[in-house]
Amino acid sequence: MADDTVPVIVEDREIQSMIYTFRGKQVMVDSNLADLYQVTTKRLNEQVNRNKNRFPPQFMFQLTEDEYRDLRSQIATSNDGDKHGGRRYMPYVFCLRIDGNIT
Repeated sequence: MADDTVPVIVEDREIQSMIYTFRGKQVMVDSNLADLYQVTTKRLNEQVNRNKNRFPPQFMFQLTEDEYRDLRSQIATSNDGDKHGGRRYMPYVFCLRIDGNIT
């Protein structure tokens, strides 16, 4: 079976724009991580939920409503998540470093 995945070249500044700070940690939001892996956010979160034991709390956590509101103000989204689709759950974020190691 041939692999249809085409590698995506992403510039450093594009990745840097996807990094936010929450709870004193640099994190990437699930939707941005899904984009980098060329999967849907739904699919990424399905896999995370199926493999919870591989994602310890110091590596991944779910944003609170206040944190999500803060995130939305940082990315200047105009869509109100309560209308016409939007998220049903608060997003997960994934830490970029744990104890000085890049994950």
